[in-house]
This record gives sequence, structure tokens and C-alpha cells, in this order.
Amino acid sequence: MTPTPAPSHLTPAQFVAKWSRADLPERAASQEHFIDLCRLLGQPTPAEHDATGAEYAFEKGVEVSGPAPSRRQNPGTAVPGSAVSSRGFADVWWKNKFGWEYKRKDKYKTLDDAYRQLLQYREALESPPLLIVSDIARIEIHTNFTGTKKEVHSIALADLAEPRSLDLLRRVFTDPASFRPTLTAAKITEDVAGRLGKVAEGLRSRGHDPHDAAHFLMKCMFCLFAEDTQLLPTGIFKKLLEKFHHRSAELTPRLTTLFATMRTGGDFGTDDIAYFNGGLFDSAPALDLTEGEIGLLILAATQDWGSVEPAVFGTLFERSLDPAKRSQIGAHYTSREDILLVVDPVIMEPLRREWDALRHKVAGQTEKRAGLMKAAREKKSAQAEVTRLTNAIEKQLTIFVDRLASFRVLDPACGSGNFLYVAIQRLLDLEKEVITFAAANGIGLIPRIRPTQLRGIELNPYAAELAQVVIWIGYLQWMRDNGFRPPSDPILAPLTTIENRDAILKTGKNGEPLPHPAEWPDADFIIGNPPFLGSTKFEEAGIPDEYKDAFVEVYRLRGKADLCCAWFEHARWAVDRQRTVRVGLLGNTTIRYGVARDVLDRIVERAVIFNAWANRPWVNDGAAVRTCFVCFTS
Repeated sequence: MTPTPAPSHLTPAQFVAKWSRADLPERAASQEHFIDLCRLLGQPTPAEHDATGAEYAFEKGVEVSGPAPSRRQNPGTAVPGSAVSSRGFADVWWKNKFGWEYKRKDKYKTLDDAYRQLLQYREALESPPLLIVSDIARIEIHTNFTGTKKEVHSIALADLAEPRSLDLLRRVFTDPASFRPTLTAAKITEDVAGRLGKVAEGLRSRGHDPHDAAHFLMKCMFCLFAEDTQLLPTGIFKKLLEKFHHRSAELTPRLTTLFATMRTGGDFGTDDIAYFNGGLFDSAPALDLTEGEIGLLILAATQDWGSVEPAVFGTLFERSLDPAKRSQIGAHYTSREDILLVVDPVIMEPLRREWDALRHKVAGQTEKRAGLMKAAREKKSAQAEVTRLTNAIEKQLTIFVDRLASFRVLDPACGSGNFLYVAIQRLLDLEKEVITFAAANGIGLIPRIRPTQLRGIELNPYAAELAQVVIWIGYLQWMRDNGFRPPSDPILAPLTTIENRDAILKTGKNGEPLPHPAEWPDADFIIGNPPFLGSTKFEEAGIPDEYKDAFVEVYRLRGKADLCCAWFEHARWAVDRQRTVRVGLLGNTTIRYGVARDVLDRIVERAVIFNAWANRPWVNDGAAVRTCFVCFTS
């Protein structure tokens, strides 16, 4: 009997009827399902569009690392206690359009694992704008546009014949750019920062200690992030706020109980709460909120906290807390572009040079190993050499990753952590390159860089508290967005390395300035944006004469030097003590002239300025100003 040929075109009703009945294994179903979609939508199949598979293909091969090999992955050489490398396959890929991953119908409650797998493949697939997952019964289209809110468009099989569903699927093939979200991460960030700032203002006006208020709001902020990223049960914090919106006295003990449960892990009503720990969720009770403040938190909770941009959230929130004070001490917002002008030359360029040299060396070894493997079945000597080369490659890559995980980055004027957040993100990106390269060579590695490598000093208690949370949110976002599972048991670790104190002078028991420099923790890299303030404005900013006198004496300054000079001098001392330290700081342009220039002259005597911008345009609170960037080492 001759089999019935597949129709060249399917109607929506035929497609839904066929796949509603289907109960095939994942691999058997995936390609036929996709081909049927192409027929339904009038789009070419991979073979029809590209017979070579160069830009549109089934089973697109990629190299990945992960905790264990998954379906259609061949395990490589395992690193004990960490990960295995494997060669994976994206079910469908069309260059600059989408990556598509299937799972078996009705096997999984969610498609989270399939999406996480695509995230691990993303760079190897050249970061397509859409990441699509399906288990036949449903299709989820995840947007993958930089700097925008992540959006998910879901299509149930039963609804596939509807015009909206067909339009979404056609645009996947014909106009993927049309999925770019109009709501940017920056807009979301500005909105939530403003609302939380108003809550902070209310707490401060009622006399709450600034540190206590900051600590409480950081807990609230992290809960909003955690429930939107499935670290907490979805909506748990928002539901509490909504239920007790008009019964504020009853909300306080329940928030205290939730925070306590997050500290240890356990049950909160009918929900299971993960073990967060981390110093953030300590034993301090929740603070009382007014109905209006609860309403502000409810409005903040409606935003997508998974899309908040940590690099700008901290500063926006800081300004809303106490803008007058921030202006007085000269602390300014630094854009990501400006931060990278310091982070890249100081931290990343030497590490990338080292990585490029190592990658070139290892590539030669892998090429030699590939040639030997052909003869390995017949010659024992060749087998032994293959093993030796494999072990050598693994050792070199592991040592490099270990070094990345050991570097300490200090920002001695860290504000809300922007410089530190950008620095750890760049280090994680490099580490992922190493992990991907290792996977291609049969070696399994997992991210080892952690926020605990970062050090910070900040005088403002709000900002110091905020820096810890901003760094952790940024780190957890990176793990999620790159397909890695977050740490667990606990999820957080205490960031005791972010210190709330003066970075310039030691202080006495009563807070009086002493004529001794403050201590800085040891670090491999020192970066940051110290506050700018001419000494003639110290009195206007509320800085007493005894502080000014001690500042001038300790840092050997002549009278009218800018406050930021102290950070440059202290960083020079760090380079004197440990010659491998690399420094990148922003300064007021006046540091190049007159008495303030003394610190630059001393740097040149004892170190080398390897990168500098003498007069860079900068915008602060809408006012055009100028600044300089100085990077130096021994």
C-alpha cells in the first residue's frame, strides 16, 4: 500500500487536529512539527531555504558546559565535583532570527529547562533576537533584545488557529525585529527607583535610623526581584501587600515572618521558601508602613523586576533617598559607558591579552591532539600522548578560571555599587568565554566568579546597603540570562566586604576625624568615582575644619586640593605596597592644575599612567561638566 503523502499546505484546523492527537517521542515529533508549521505559515523549511545548513538548519551543533549531559548530548571529560562538557544541538536555528528548542509533549509542567538550555546555546547561535521553546502543546517566544524588558508570547495548541497566534508565528519567520519590546529596562528601572525612593523618604521623615530604613527597603526590593525571577514563589510578596494594604499593622509581623523564613528556608503558609541567608535577611524586624507607602510598593511590584538594570538602579534610588546630600558631597551618577572606560583598560585588557595567548596555545595543543587521536587506536604511545595533552589542556584552563575567581576588585567610594556591578559582569562574560572554549575541547567548567570577590567602602549607609543588593541582583540576573542555575543553600552569601565607613580618614569613638589614613582592603584592581569637592566648599557641605585639616595633613596636600585627591594618593600607596595593583579613578579636571596636581606628580614618580582622558565631557543632573580619568600601575 502506498503511503499517503504529506500535504504541501496545512490549514490551521488540520494542524491543531493532527498535533492534538500526537503522542510521539520528542525527537520523532520535533522536526515534523516544525515542518508542519512551515507548511501552515507558507514558510520554507531549513532544507528548502538553505541546503548547506550554514544559516538555517535542524540540529545545529553547539558546545556547552553544564552540570550533566542532557538529551542528545555526548558527555566529555568531567571535572570532579563541577561540570561536564558536551556537544549539544539546538533543534532549529535560523541565523539572526531564532533558536528553537523542543521538549516532549506533556512531560514537563513548564518549559523553563528548555529555555535555560537555549540560553546556554545563545552565544554559539550568534544571539538570535528570539529564543523559542515548545512541547507541541504550547509554544513560548522569548525576546532576546539587549537593553529591553524580556517578554514572553505564549501560544497554546488549542488557540493556534486564532489570528493573533498565526500573526505571532508568521512574524517569527518574516519580521523578528517586530518583537522588540517598546518598554526599556531603563524606563522600568526609573519607575521602581522613584517609587521606592518615596517610601524611603516617608521612613526617614518618621525618624527611622537611615541604616535600618535602608536595610528594610533592601529586603523589600530583593523580594520584588526574587518573586519575578522564581527564586520566591511567584507573586508571594505582592499578594501580601495587596491583602494587607488597608491593614498596615497586620502587614508588619507577616513581613517579619517572611524575612525570617528566607533567612533559614522553610514553610511560609502553604509555600516552600528557599534558603537565602546572606546577611540581608537577618533578625531585624520589618518596619511599619503607611497605607500610601504600601500602595507605592504595590505599584512597584507591577513592574518586571527581572528586567531592572542594576547599573543605573542604585544611583536613581540613591538620588531619590536624599538628593540634596548627594549633591553636597559631590557624588555623581556615572554612565555604563564611562564606567567601561575604566573597567576595560584596568581589568579586562590585561586579562584578555592573557586569555588570547592561552587560547592560542591551547588551540595548537588541541590540533595536535586531534591528529594523534586518529592513530590512538593502534599505537599505545599515541594514546598516552592524547591523555597527556588532554590533561595539560584541562589544567591550563582550570588554572585560568581559578585565577579569575581569585581576583579582588575594590571601589573605595562605591556608592550604590555601579562600578563593582559592571566589573563583575565583565569578568563573568570572560569566564563564560573560557567555559565555552573548554566545552569545545571536552572539558567541563562552571562559573566560579562570585560577588564576594568585590570590596567596597561607602560613607552613606543607604548607598552601602544598596550596593550589596545591586551586586547580588546583577549577579543573579547574569546567571539566569546566561542559562546557569543560581547558587543554592544558600542563594546569597554575606557581602561583608562592602563597608559603611569613611574611606579617607580613621575616626575616633565619637566619629571625630583622626590624623591617620583610613585602611583599605587589599585588592588586585582599584576602580571608582570618588566625590568631587573643592576644599573651599567644605564648609558649605558641612565638613568641619578639623576634618579638612586632617585631610590636608594625611595626604600631604597644599591647601586647596579637591577632595578626590585623597583617593588618588591612597591608591598610589596601594601600588607602592603591591606593584601588580592596577588603578582606574575618575577625578575633577582641577586635579591637573596647581596644588591639586601634586598627587599626579607623585604617581608619575612611582608608577606609570597607562591610560588617561584629560577633559572628558560629562553630564550630571542635566548640567554639562568635565572630568578626567586616570589609570595607573607600577
